[in-house]
Amino acid sequence: MATLKDEAKAFQPKTTKNIADLERVPLDLQIENREGTNSEGKEFSYKVAVFNNEDYRVPSSVLNDIKTIISAKPNATAVKVIKKGTGMNTDYTTIPLD
Repeated sequence: MATLKDEAKAFQPKTTKNIADLERVPLDLQIENREGTNSEGKEFSYKVAVFNNEDYRVPSSVLNDIKTIISAKPNATAVKVIKKGTGMNTDYTTIPLD
């Protein structure tokens, strides 16, 4: 049986990664809606893709890019998302892979 101290040392808080962390993003990933609270205590909602039991946040601009890609290439099966910047100055580029 572990002590509180041992558990605290081993504790890893749950984090939501970003879709750009994936090398290849299959377009058949399941999307879920989540809610969170920002640093000012205000609630917000966001979307995550679940891949290998990990949550990856999907920005709305990426969803819009994918919509454009599949309208031009309906048989697309995967994309690559490139993230540039941080915080409110983050830009995403979505590239079709096949």
